[in-house]
Amino acid sequence: MKINPEFVGDWRITEMSEWDKEYIDLVAPGHLTIKGNGAGAFAFGVVQVELDCRMENIGEQRRIAFSFSGCDEYDEVCGRGWAVVDGKGMAGWFAFFQGDTSTFRAAKKRTRNK
Repeated sequence: MKINPEFVGDWRITEMSEWDKEYIDLVAPGHLTIKGNGAGAFAFGVVQVELDCRMENIGEQRRIAFSFSGCDEYDEVCGRGWAVVDGKGMAGWFAFFQGDTSTFRAAKKRTRNK
């Protein structure tokens, strides 16, 4: 599955509706990584999951939809979510299966030219 270039890259999670900045960066800086082939990862607090991403159209809006699977400390978790890219970065929503939901914002990390 080819992912639109504006979504591809490393993103720093800057805010979430359900968790504060201290928890987001508890173990390492909260981040989201999306690859051009649709693979990815999402980590914040003690949550570390792998992503399976797809592009979709919702009305006139182009967004990325994803399912995820991984762990929340020692518990297995899975769920789904989506994100859009706008002039302010990335904004999205996700839900753990039968659990918490949260919105999030992320800023694209700058890469150094080599």
